[in-house]
Amino acid sequence: MAIGERIRFIRNLRGMTQKYLGTLIGFPEKTTDICMDQYETGSRTPKEDLTKALAGALDASSLALYVPDVDRYYGLTHTLFALEDRYGLTIETREGEVLFRIDPRKGKDAAHISELIYAWAEVAEKYHAGEINKDDYDKWRYSYPQYDDTQITAKVPSQELSDAIIKELKDKKED
Repeated sequence: MAIGERIRFIRNLRGMTQKYLGTLIGFPEKTTDICMDQYETGSRTPKEDLTKALAGALDASSLALYVPDVDRYYGLTHTLFALEDRYGLTIETREGEVLFRIDPRKGKDAAHISELIYAWAEVAEKYHAGEINKDDYDKWRYSYPQYDDTQITAKVPSQELSDAIIKELKDKKED
């Protein structure tokens, strides 16, 4: 799906008209429909700063607008092949079903993408279990990683605190 199609898809998902979206990002009211139509049909491609503005107005990540061409079956298949090469995607059949998974042992990239896939699975399970609604699920997906609260992070102490702790430990060791 090309960037213009993604813009249209997310705009429609948000219930916006082309005119409304165009005016949100600062296009003149008289030409906003024409400009937005040109971007959505692919006759023009937005530059990076405009893509960021569109993403902001759509309450989406600009990453959600840049999607590889998976509209053709062979294009999708080669995208999956690339994911296998780069991120350790594996394919297998189990009980008559085809399954994809990321093998985190395939390297640093595979481990990182595995964490991202697990975060997605966690949110998808909440959606399927009725804990969140479709709008919340879509908001998470199209704004990823902005609303991702599945990853555990820890703050690193300041250098001053780190130095004080090391000094205290050295002082105790000398005593």
